[in-house]
Amino acid sequence: MEKDGSQDIAAEIFAQEDPIFRNKSLVEVEHVPSPERIVGRDDEIRALSTELRSAVNGDSPENVILYGETGTGKSLVAKHVAKAAQSNAGDVRIGTVYVDCSTDDTETQAISTIGRTLNDEATTDTRVPETGLAKAAYYTRLYEILDQLYDVVIIILDEADMHPDDQILMSLSRAVETGKTDCRIGLIAISNKVRWAEDLNDRVKSSLQPRELNFHSYDANQLRAILSHRRDAFREGVLSDDVIPLCAAYAAQDHGDARQAIDVLRNAGMLAQRDGSDVVTRDHVEDAKMEAEKDRFRDLIGGLTVQKKLVLSAVTALHKGTDEDEFSMAQIIETYTKLCEATGTSTRSDRRVRDFVRRLAFLDILELRKQNLGRAGGITIYARLQPDHDLDIVHQTAMDDEQFVVSETDAENASLDSF
Repeated sequence: MEKDGSQDIAAEIFAQEDPIFRNKSLVEVEHVPSPERIVGRDDEIRALSTELRSAVNGDSPENVILYGETGTGKSLVAKHVAKAAQSNAGDVRIGTVYVDCSTDDTETQAISTIGRTLNDEATTDTRVPETGLAKAAYYTRLYEILDQLYDVVIIILDEADMHPDDQILMSLSRAVETGKTDCRIGLIAISNKVRWAEDLNDRVKSSLQPRELNFHSYDANQLRAILSHRRDAFREGVLSDDVIPLCAAYAAQDHGDARQAIDVLRNAGMLAQRDGSDVVTRDHVEDAKMEAEKDRFRDLIGGLTVQKKLVLSAVTALHKGTDEDEFSMAQIIETYTKLCEATGTSTRSDRRVRDFVRRLAFLDILELRKQNLGRAGGITIYARLQPDHDLDIVHQTAMDDEQFVVSETDAENASLDSF
C-alpha cells in the first residue's frame, strides 16, 4: 500500500517556525493594545475618563457620544476607558459590555447580546437565549441580571447609527428613572457620522443628555508611531526600513485611518509569507493596500441585496462609461434596467430604485445632490460615488455577486445604449 504523503506535507508546514510573524495578534484588528501602545489619544482618554469618573463611586456616569471618521480610535478608547473604570472601582461592581450594532442591528438583538454578555447564569439562575424571546422579555431579564450582579454598567454601542431608530438609547437611559432597575447605566454611543447626534429624536436627546467627543483623524506621524508600537508583531529584521513609513503615509493620505494602516501592515506580512520571502518589502505593501481597499469595500457592501448592488453598479458603470461627474435619477434607472436585463434579474419600480439610492447614500457609498428646477421641473436628485472611494474597486466589488453574472464590459456599456 502506497503511503499517503498528504499528512506529512501538512505536518511539515505546521512544524515550521513562522518566518515573518512573531506575535501576529498585535496586528489583528480586534486586538485591544495595552495602554502604553495607545498613541495620540491622551486628550480623548482624559476627556472620556472624566465623563465616566462617577462610575467608580457607584454613581451614574455621563452618557457620551463619540464621533469621527473610521479608524480614529473611538472603539479602542471606549474599551480602554471602560476597562480602566472597572479595574479602579474598588468595591463598586462595574460591568462593561461592547455591542457592534452593525451586527446586532436591531434593538432586540442588541439587548440579547448585552444580557448574555453581562449574565452569570450560575449566580442569577436567569437564562438569556440568543433568540426566541420578545423584546420586552429580553429587557426584563437584562434588568434582573443588572440588579443581581452590578452597581453600575457601562454599555458601548459601536456604530449606533446602524440601528433604524433611537429606542434602545431611550429605554436604557431612562431605565433607572422608570424603576426598571436600580443599577446605574452609562452609555457610550459611537458613530462615524459627525451629524448623527443632531438627528436624534428630541425625546432621546432630553433623556440621554449626552456629552459629545470628536475624534480627529490621525496624521502620518501618529500613524507611524502606532505601527512602530506594533513592530514586535514581526520577527527581528523582517520589515524593510520603508515599510512602516509607507503604510502610515498611505493611510494618512486616505482617511488618517489607523485600522487601515494596521490592515495594510498585516496583509503585507501575509503576502511576504505566501511568496516565501523572508523580508516584507515596499512591493508587498503596495499589493496589500490594494487588497485592503477591496476587503474594506467588500465588508461595506457585503450585506447589500442583489438589487442594491445592481443600483450601485449602474452608478459605477455611468462613471466608467461617461465623462459626467454626477447622474440624474433617470440616468441611473435607465442603466439599472439594462443591467437587470443583462443579468436576468427582475427590475423594481422607479420608486424602489430611488429608495435604494438613498440607502446607498446613507451608507456613505453614494453622495446625493438635490436641484430645484422650479414649478415645471420639480426637484431632481443627482447621485455620484463618494469621492473617497476607488471607482475600479467599487465597480469590481459591486459586480462580484454569484447571483448575477455580467461582464465588466457589458456593465460599462450599459451606460452607452449598447443593449
